[in-house]
Amino acid sequence: MATIETTSPRVQRLTPNRDWFIVGGLLLLSTVPALGGSVRVVQLTLEIGATAENARFFAQPVPVLVHIFAAVIYSMIGAFQFAPNFRLRRPEWHRVAGWILWPSGLLVALSGLWMTHYYPWPEFDGILLYWQRIFIGSLMLYALFKAVLSINTRDFQAHGAWMIRAYAIALGAGTQVFTHLPWLLFPEIRGEFSRAMMMGAGWIINIVVAELIIMRMKRRETTIL
Repeated sequence: MATIETTSPRVQRLTPNRDWFIVGGLLLLSTVPALGGSVRVVQLTLEIGATAENARFFAQPVPVLVHIFAAVIYSMIGAFQFAPNFRLRRPEWHRVAGWILWPSGLLVALSGLWMTHYYPWPEFDGILLYWQRIFIGSLMLYALFKAVLSINTRDFQAHGAWMIRAYAIALGAGTQVFTHLPWLLFPEIRGEFSRAMMMGAGWIINIVVAELIIMRMKRRETTIL
């Protein structure tokens, strides 16, 4: 990828704009869940706004606080890993960011799995969504560990692919804001099944996009070789 971007002056001119368009889009996608998480942190810190719906967070605040802080760090820093020109100008960035991203991603997945299994289910969260979350959280853990194993064997292509998959899963919360629009617009459709479908749609969209990105990267590297 770096060879393609540095050999053509035209590509060099376009790369910075493309970089920041991608980073900006990812940061924007992370903003809504980050804002919601910030509100939750304020509520739990000041012990205000307790309702029957969020009582589980007040009863055991540590897991959700860990999840929020780790997710914000992971999604915000991770966005800059998708800016190749930025990474070329600052080659040390990728390594330093990796030491932050891997443990924060691990905390996102583990805290998410803990909350899924131990927190009481709110209204409309049923068995289907429970198993979706267990599967997605486990898949993110698997992707993170595969990324580490790949870098240890210096398989940089596989490392990048698995980190992209892990990031896509974590960013599902941002996409789910949009997949839940029918839920907000048409209250009559609300139920356990529709809730699971809208949550699942957010993860599926992100996973499909991630795989398309990985396929495109592989084609570019094949072209270089």
